[in-house]
Amino acid sequence: MLKLYNSLTRRKEPFKPLQAGKVRMYVCGMTVYDYCHLGHARVMVVFDVLARYLHWKGFEVTYVRNITDIDDKIIRRAAEEGVPIEALTERFIRAMHEDEKALGCLPPDQEPRATRSIPQIIAMIQALIDKGYAYVGENGDVYYAVSRFKDYGKLSGKKPEELRAGARVEVSEAKRDPLDFVLWKRAKPGEPAWDSPWGPGRPGWHIECSAMSTACLGAHFDIHGGGADLQFPHHENEIAQSEAATGHPFVNYWVHAGFVRVNQEKMSKSLGNFIRLRELLQKYPGEVIRLCLLSSHYRSPLEFSEDSLRHAQAGLTRLYTALRGLPEAEEGEEGRIWRQRFEAAMDDDLGTPEALAVLFDLAKEINRLRDRDPDRAARLGATLKALGNVLGILTQDPETFLKGETADLSDEEIERLIEQRNQARKRRDWASADRIRDQLREKGIVLEDTPQGTLWRRA
Repeated sequence: MLKLYNSLTRRKEPFKPLQAGKVRMYVCGMTVYDYCHLGHARVMVVFDVLARYLHWKGFEVTYVRNITDIDDKIIRRAAEEGVPIEALTERFIRAMHEDEKALGCLPPDQEPRATRSIPQIIAMIQALIDKGYAYVGENGDVYYAVSRFKDYGKLSGKKPEELRAGARVEVSEAKRDPLDFVLWKRAKPGEPAWDSPWGPGRPGWHIECSAMSTACLGAHFDIHGGGADLQFPHHENEIAQSEAATGHPFVNYWVHAGFVRVNQEKMSKSLGNFIRLRELLQKYPGEVIRLCLLSSHYRSPLEFSEDSLRHAQAGLTRLYTALRGLPEAEEGEEGRIWRQRFEAAMDDDLGTPEALAVLFDLAKEINRLRDRDPDRAARLGATLKALGNVLGILTQDPETFLKGETADLSDEEIERLIEQRNQARKRRDWASADRIRDQLREKGIVLEDTPQGTLWRRA
């Protein structure tokens, strides 16, 4: 049985969906004022793998990931560039989808946007006011009254009295309590606004996810995910809002992906170690970046470096090399033990590093059997490809991946040089053969002499 670490209970728990055979999962998506960074990529990949694995386990999965397309950063960025907000957000949504596709992520089943969910947001805020959990401040903003929700802090473990002791309320603020947070912001001159019972304005960040998740999945659903940085205050506030508004438990399993670290420090713009995903995609294939992200357990900090990407590229090359040249085959009974090992690793809180170790062991076994029992090797190759697909890797033709794109030489030129080398070897002109091999190596082409002939791949 699959076990997931539940941030709410702080332990691994057997996964039991609310409705047998069906899983409802919501993940906090991007605020679209800039291009996706490596932290976003990790969240995309982790929850794509979780959705894929649940499908593989036989569940019917509804995966919802929202888009925040209105907030202070978006308004500020649009003003700086002198473009309409909609033009800015559409540009970055389009870029996000391109990056997501490059990483091999399947699109979520639903992708609600904040600006298209205003009626649901207003309805939830009104319900909170009616129940005494929210109030209209003197400045026209609507606030959530944290002191009214007795379980506040149950996700993060933070105690309201300790938070309150270190908090400060500015004179200009209209809060009754320093912990109260905004649900609806009264519009300032020139800002985008929607009509509401409290005047023109726009939603606060926290209420967006409560309204969108319950609108798509109901008041009580199975899994809520996101980055570890969202656990407090965002997810804590979601619980307070949602449970107060609906009167039901909100989410059964809270799943958080760990931070990305660069040079032993958390990645952030302020430290200057901020890495945009599309910059990496210019240097490495998306599948390599994906394998790099899966090489660490999703809850652990990911120590990112160029070396980790090169290691992932070498590992992916080993896997594709094992599949290279195998005839098409169906999985056989000999794959059962490998599937069991893979499932045991993934059932233990989505243990992708251990699952990848199974794939590398399987690749080694395929290479061992390739010449002595090619039929069995082919059947195990089908198992390797199928298990890789659960992780979103090994989806390409091996030849396509291994040959890749070589800027200086076309495939035809490479093949011609290999033929010239083969002719030199037949003449026992070893100096010419070695010179051609070295020439290709300088261009990033590695040759492999096999009983079936000379194969080549990208270094």
